[in-house]
Amino acid sequence: MKTVVLSFLGTQLDAGRAPDRWNRWRPTIGLCQQDDLLIDRLELIHDSRHAKLADRVEEDIAAVSPQTEVRRHILDFADPWDFEEVYGAMLDFADCYPFDPDQESYLSNLTTGTHVAQICWFLLTEARYVPGKLIQLSPLRGRAAPIAGHYQIIDLDLSRYDPIARRFAAERLEGTSFLKSGIVTKSAAFNDMIGQIEKVVIRSSAPVLLLGPTGAGKSQLARRIYELKKARHQIEGDFVEVNCATLRGDNAMSALFGHKRGAFTGAVADRPGLLRAAHKGLLLLDEIGELGLDEQAMILRAIEDKRFLPVGSDKEATSDFQLIAGTNRDLRQAARRGSFRDDLLARLDLWTYELPGLRDRREDIAANVEYELQKFAATSGERISFNKEALRRYLAFATGGEAVWLGNFRDLGASITRMATLADSGRIDEGIVEIEIRRLQRAWAGKGDGERDALVGLLGFERLEQIDLFDRTQLATVIEVCRRSRSLSEAGRELFAVSRLAKRSSNDADRLKKYLARFDLSWSDLAQG
Repeated sequence: MKTVVLSFLGTQLDAGRAPDRWNRWRPTIGLCQQDDLLIDRLELIHDSRHAKLADRVEEDIAAVSPQTEVRRHILDFADPWDFEEVYGAMLDFADCYPFDPDQESYLSNLTTGTHVAQICWFLLTEARYVPGKLIQLSPLRGRAAPIAGHYQIIDLDLSRYDPIARRFAAERLEGTSFLKSGIVTKSAAFNDMIGQIEKVVIRSSAPVLLLGPTGAGKSQLARRIYELKKARHQIEGDFVEVNCATLRGDNAMSALFGHKRGAFTGAVADRPGLLRAAHKGLLLLDEIGELGLDEQAMILRAIEDKRFLPVGSDKEATSDFQLIAGTNRDLRQAARRGSFRDDLLARLDLWTYELPGLRDRREDIAANVEYELQKFAATSGERISFNKEALRRYLAFATGGEAVWLGNFRDLGASITRMATLADSGRIDEGIVEIEIRRLQRAWAGKGDGERDALVGLLGFERLEQIDLFDRTQLATVIEVCRRSRSLSEAGRELFAVSRLAKRSSNDADRLKKYLARFDLSWSDLAQG
């Protein structure tokens, strides 16, 4: 395999006309004088003004290393210390260069050129625009020292350097643990997901979409992402959290985008809006699926253009924020129904992660119980613990099939808080645990069956809680019939079998379609179940 070096001409270090130039260290010549490094080709970069020096250096290389081919490239900079100009020109050079890593190995020379050029070599090599390694040369001191000096090859694959790799791994683990709030999980899938999220939010400012049931920790994770980016000086502004389910009508537009005084009745002063409050910071739009189509259109423009129009204003406002969106709804189904914009979903869907509910992370319940006790101690100033038998009994219940955990980690946190509050002498005993178990059993009575799960899966927990028990039972029956029927018409005939007899003409499919629309559902939603 041939060795190829990409290098700038050293306009000062490589200079020299008189014969005594052979008595001092010249890095480009010394590069080709190394006993244990054969340079097959040197790609020598210089500007037009130093063409004569490049001629002399090429001749001297031919004298000391005749097997080295020198190819010259002219790069003229208006300002060799202008980072944007130099990096752009070097990137263009790398893009056009016919790299062949299967046949050639490449070295980028950090020794010559301005500091700006050296930094650019590092960045281009690290980003793999130059598929090789870095080389750095330096002179040796002393009368007997070889004029060629010595060299060091720097491989940017950190795994080759154990101490650096260990430190890098430790810092990465610290970031991942930070996002998990320090809780060690036994779930390999959850660990992998948090590890990827940590990479993404450190390297990108693109929107992130967090899916998962209510209480799965979407808001907590978003806040930890903000704190991680803030600690690494990647973000300056505030963390602004919005529950979109609480925004209705004109209030949604005004709350998000602000309004001008007099924009509507009661608007007695200007309102900046939450998007402007998140400038240079992080905006969490939780339950984004609850926003109306108009608000969705404004959000999309704010993401893409960093601009939006406050209510009642003819002048656009600006805000540069990173967006994290959360939802417990299936936004793809919502987009098919027309209640969520396809273009906004496409913009949000670059980085999508689904946080599992507590029922899908039962192996982590024990660690989360301890974490909730630590939180209680931090707020109350009192350290509480379980006795051995009480902890065994509670974990047996919490990880068993009887535990529904509809509110996920919120349910668990509330449960631990109740027991810790009732604990005497800092100990939770079996009696307190039995009281708590009975409380949870009563709260979950009839809510962990298949009917409840089906409704939660379609509507989400928060929406289901807004529907009367009477309507829930009826809707569950409709869903059951639809899922075993081959068509909308067949399901309608079964559901309206009695009332349809009293009608001269009946459109059962249309009646069923309108009924489902009351709950923002369609036949395709149920047929896929």
